[in-house]
Amino acid sequence: MRAFSCRACGSPLFFENSTCVACGTTLGFFRPEHDIVPLDHDHRYVDADGLVWHRCRNFDLSGCTWLARLEGGQCSACDHTRTRPNDNDAQGLAQFPTAEAAKRHLLVELDRLGFDVSGLVFDMLSSVGEDVVIGHADGVITIDLAESDDARRERVRVQLGEPYRTMLGHLRHEVGHFVQARLVTEEHPERLARCRELFGDETADYQAAIDRHYAEGPPVGWEESYLSAYATMHPFEDFAETFAHYLHIADTCDTAAAYGLTTADVTGHDAFRDLVREVWVPLSVALNQVNRSMGKDDLYPFVIPPPVLDKLDFVAALGGPG
Repeated sequence: MRAFSCRACGSPLFFENSTCVACGTTLGFFRPEHDIVPLDHDHRYVDADGLVWHRCRNFDLSGCTWLARLEGGQCSACDHTRTRPNDNDAQGLAQFPTAEAAKRHLLVELDRLGFDVSGLVFDMLSSVGEDVVIGHADGVITIDLAESDDARRERVRVQLGEPYRTMLGHLRHEVGHFVQARLVTEEHPERLARCRELFGDETADYQAAIDRHYAEGPPVGWEESYLSAYATMHPFEDFAETFAHYLHIADTCDTAAAYGLTTADVTGHDAFRDLVREVWVPLSVALNQVNRSMGKDDLYPFVIPPPVLDKLDFVAALGGPG
């Protein structure tokens, strides 16, 4: 995430700021400029072409600071949410803003990396009255809003033996499935062949793979070729896990550069693997040590084996100019 500053006074801003705490200017995120812009007293912004933009109607519902083209309308980020908790679901509505904030972060990152998100929608579902299974199918990402609860999410993480579990992590993983379904198809035979070479045959029976994984666990020595035990379950999951880590690494390196935590040029690498080896590995080691100094778990509790570098290169090449 880049470092933002207030156009009115120059003070530092954060992505979700709706008001500059230094000068009191009302703010909104303007997607076409990828920037936080000042709003007038009527919560409007006039762009370089003279078009008037308005604060999203969902500001009070989800904390959305993005700008919409029509007064009283919703922004392009909120357009991606197909389903939300009903107005009588107090718990679901309380959890909704956290999921929506993570979704907006994800969309900005995908924009920057050049991924087309047209056709992608989210069902943000409350599990207060029903079981919700996180997943992706045909361009629809389903999210269990209960994952917004830190205590519950940590309990599930420990139960499943996972080293990492966050709302943004869920979204990054599931959008990996969307990207694979959209970009790695029979219409691109060379790309599909390379994907199968790296990740395996995605036509393998998925339910059988699930049953095997939860009955037997990951294969012996999985750490030599995979990022996580979950990635060993099926080629689809290996791809999604790899794509999620590509986003983890790219975003964290960009943020570190924006805030002066690394002097390396994070954009000056021909292959993603070079960014991983030259920037991410030393940076993540340092950040892990910082976390330990605060008595917390490692920020990035993963080891990247050599075969995963090829996988990361593959998923990174699927994007385009941001």
